[in-house]
Amino acid sequence: MRKRNLGMLVTSSLYVVAALAVACLPAAADNPLRIAILHWYAAGNAAFGVGAVPSHVAFDGFSIWAPNHSGNTVTKLRAGDGAPLGTFAVGTQPFGVAFDGANIWVTNSGTNTVTKLRASDGKPRGTFTVGTEPLGVAFDGANIWVANGKDNNVMKLRNGDGAVLQTIPVGTLPDGMAFDGANIWVMNYEDNTVTKQRASNGTKLGTFSVGMGPGEAAFDGANIWVTNFYSDTVTKLRASDGATLGTFAVGHGPVGVAFDGANIWVANFGTNNVTQLRASDGRPLGTFAVGTAPEGVAFDGANIWVANTGSNTVSKL
Repeated sequence: MRKRNLGMLVTSSLYVVAALAVACLPAAADNPLRIAILHWYAAGNAAFGVGAVPSHVAFDGFSIWAPNHSGNTVTKLRAGDGAPLGTFAVGTQPFGVAFDGANIWVTNSGTNTVTKLRASDGKPRGTFTVGTEPLGVAFDGANIWVANGKDNNVMKLRNGDGAVLQTIPVGTLPDGMAFDGANIWVMNYEDNTVTKQRASNGTKLGTFSVGMGPGEAAFDGANIWVTNFYSDTVTKLRASDGATLGTFAVGHGPVGVAFDGANIWVANFGTNNVTQLRASDGRPLGTFAVGTAPEGVAFDGANIWVANTGSNTVSKL
């Protein structure tokens, strides 16, 4: 199974498919959108097979996309029922994924490139060279940002043609990123910090200490939530000034994180579950079993999707 070890991403040859335990969904009061899909009652989760070692997930408005790190492909699933809509070749060891409103962007950590696919049909729109071991990827409404893990920098690419507009130094082993509407937040995995940069021009606005091994981040409309892999916590930072508003315990080895409009969902890589926290105060609302070694998390407007790197599945909650 894939695991994070001493700041490096390691893939072994053993994949264990674990049974998925039944998990109860939260009440519709936490998210009114669930009423429309009959989720005011307790229900179980579902799992859908994808390729080898799915690392992350992204939603394009209709479908879920999962890069298969050991399969050198990305799988497209229909969000409504998880039906497979296609599997598309990308580069070697795809890792991060982002949607720009029309296209899916995938970082290929083994070939130092990003691949752009048309979301409607998966047609390749280009492959663009970036830095060494690209990991996280984010869209700022105009441009694509890529974190180059081994170069300790981020690149800003023009969305239309993939041209490199800027290369900006950050901390050590930049991994996940998040956009807050004006700024890009970069998780510096080995520095235990987060860098905030103005998206328009790349100006550094601050570096903020968090827990050990910050990997991914999510924006809740006012705050940035950061997963701390080695601390088994998430840190809540005020987006306006980076002030720490709280640190909250979750499961072992938190990685992926997403906001559903009311709550924060965290994938716990080491305990094969996800934790739900109330965004307003970090109060734990539940822990739900998923597949083995969950990593990426995404919200589709009604459901949470989780990439299970050790089960070769994605879970829908």
